[in-house]
Amino acid sequence: MVLTRSKKKDYKHIIKVMWVSFGLFMAFIALFFLLVYNGIIGYMPPIEELKNPTDKFASVLYSSDGEELGRFYQSKGNRVYVDFDDISQHMIDALVATEDVRFNEHSGIDIRALFRAIIKRGILRNKNAGGGSTITQQLAKQLYSPSSDGVIERLLQKPIEWVIAIKLERYYTKDEIIKMYLNQFDFLNNAVGIKSAAYVYFGKDPKDLNIQESATLIGMVKNPSYFNPVRKNERTRNRRNVVFEQMHKADMITDAQLDSLKNLPLTLYYHRVDHKDGLAPYFREELRQMLQASKPESSNYPSWDHQHYIDDSIAWESNPLYGWAEKNRKPDGSKYNIYTDGLKIYTTIDSRMQRYAEDAVKEHFSKTLQPQFFREKRRVKGAPYTTNREELSESQLNNLINRAIKQSDRYRISKNGGMSESEIMASFKKPIEMRVFSYDGDVDTVMSPRDSILYNKHFLRTGFMSMDPITGHVKAYVGGPNFKYFQYDMVSQGRRQIGSTIKPFLYTYAMEEGYTPCDMFLNAQPTIFDENGKPWSPRNSGSSRVGEMVDLRWALTNSNNWISARLMERLSPATLVRTMHNFGITNYLDPVIALCLGPCDVSVKEMVGAYTAYANKGMRVEPVFVTRITDNEGNVITEFNPQQTEVISEEAYYKILSILLNVVDSGTGNRVRRAPYNITAQMGGKTGTTNSNSDGWFMGFTPDLVSGVWVGGDERYIHFNSMAFGQGASMALPIYGIYMSKVYADKELPYSQAKKFVFPADFNPCYKEFYDDTAPVEAEESIDGVFD
Repeated sequence: MVLTRSKKKDYKHIIKVMWVSFGLFMAFIALFFLLVYNGIIGYMPPIEELKNPTDKFASVLYSSDGEELGRFYQSKGNRVYVDFDDISQHMIDALVATEDVRFNEHSGIDIRALFRAIIKRGILRNKNAGGGSTITQQLAKQLYSPSSDGVIERLLQKPIEWVIAIKLERYYTKDEIIKMYLNQFDFLNNAVGIKSAAYVYFGKDPKDLNIQESATLIGMVKNPSYFNPVRKNERTRNRRNVVFEQMHKADMITDAQLDSLKNLPLTLYYHRVDHKDGLAPYFREELRQMLQASKPESSNYPSWDHQHYIDDSIAWESNPLYGWAEKNRKPDGSKYNIYTDGLKIYTTIDSRMQRYAEDAVKEHFSKTLQPQFFREKRRVKGAPYTTNREELSESQLNNLINRAIKQSDRYRISKNGGMSESEIMASFKKPIEMRVFSYDGDVDTVMSPRDSILYNKHFLRTGFMSMDPITGHVKAYVGGPNFKYFQYDMVSQGRRQIGSTIKPFLYTYAMEEGYTPCDMFLNAQPTIFDENGKPWSPRNSGSSRVGEMVDLRWALTNSNNWISARLMERLSPATLVRTMHNFGITNYLDPVIALCLGPCDVSVKEMVGAYTAYANKGMRVEPVFVTRITDNEGNVITEFNPQQTEVISEEAYYKILSILLNVVDSGTGNRVRRAPYNITAQMGGKTGTTNSNSDGWFMGFTPDLVSGVWVGGDERYIHFNSMAFGQGASMALPIYGIYMSKVYADKELPYSQAKKFVFPADFNPCYKEFYDDTAPVEAEESIDGVFD
């Protein structure tokens, strides 16, 4: 066919137009990418940020013996940095074979894979043809692309990611890109980054992952929600086998290995990650609040909580850990963020001792105390509250229950949802399905929300803390029976009446005033008139040696109220208040005669800190939670040292120590000497019980460990009726006994029952039998804080 001249001219024109159009298109593409490259179109991170991407890593808490206690992180932020050399080679091989087989050949964009994706997925609509994104592009997406709402928006993001990928390849080696990718990826189930994923799904470190575990995790990369091994085991197993096939295609495994690996079941060792789980949850939450605290302002505290403002103000000025994130600055001047800066926080908690403390609480509560409390309250109207209507009237009981209802999340949500008061109260009486706590595991049941509130109030609460009296290092911290259901911390947050555990402070004050353990007092009920002329006659629960002259050593050993009152009459309540404040108790204390029996509210943390003086030659040490904080590269930011204060003179110290040792040997603390504890270590201590058995205490100390236990109801009106179970020696002391037995049984811990307090050679105790090994007889527990 012969073309005419005009047709040839038209043909040339068309060709020219096509070339011009193609040239213009290419120029447009070049201009577009140039504008993208320079950040004029879309977001292009600055070079400095590309060289140093902002990584949000969780802060990790470590125990003093090197075990991870937990992490501080925000939603989808449970990410902990791991270096390339600490990642299994299987993991790297599986990633490259599955996601980017030419990873080591391209410079950020794989042209072959890109065109394959355009033709097969875009034109032929083959969804199984695979994508065209390289590992570097996926990293660019993880670091800098926000979530897209549609296909068009996603298509506009792609060119930006290509450019970022090219830039990333300029600044990082291939190994660094893989490391960054695996540290960034969200593997679901609070497993962000390879270190978290390896632990959550397999209980391992990344370097210990085998080939099938690595293939499972890389299989999730395509779609973690769809290929979730916890919920969809078989589907994820099939995806894992696809990874094996990709590794086989890349000559990373042999035919025999492929056949063998594909037949393996998908086995998980799943660890659910939740800040409410794991060791020391009460401690971790208290530490989080301390680190994040702001400088106290009185306007931010309600008028009824002025003491909280005082406590926080003292902590802000004296405790470098309190408000640490607010007080310290990074090199660039910004504040530290405990959720995203990847800090390493080295705590004083010993993981073994923490387990022993938690086990001791659970053992005593689940096997003895809680079953007895349930038996006592069974089929009792108004349970678990007291049935004594002189102590708690019917109207007061109803007010307490209604207050508990109004403090619940269900009430608040219903109120915000527009329900009327009558509708809300009616809904609280309607039975519904729910899950409730028990020591044998959570129970699915049907009960009304009102009944569930009363059911939860049946569970007794506790606070336990154990610390080194020399260094101040807190070794164990249990703020309650179960953090998931009872989050109020009874070590640091809660304050309860301390009963007879106040008496060592009174007797210390007396020893400082020149009294000795052998000074004699009449053991008869006194009537003392206060400054207003009002008579006060304290009571005792026991009748031993009534009408006789007894010495102070016997009186404190047996927790005698009458002698404490007579001693207080000769001394000054105001000076006792000052003495207790010197011991580290910050709460307001009413300077009245009755203070000598412990009606004041004090926290377990304050009491344990105060009793360190009895184990440390009169030197009180502040509790220390953290030894040091480092950045994510291990550079030390802050170190924390003990703060000691002398509160007892040497002469008074040995006097009071000799008595407190006798409390355990021959007095109300003698149960630790007998089965099932049979502890022989030299130790001092003091029991405490308050009105109506509302609070039970035991404070115990050895030369190298001070511990304190409180046990009681959620409210003061929830308590045992009988003293047999309600006294401190029954409620609190067993937790201490179980804990110390476990500590002494662990030969890897540096605690020995042979260690003793050293007295001066010329010290002369009141009784010759002070060091005798004769078996003591337990004294009657004195009910404390009983006033007429």
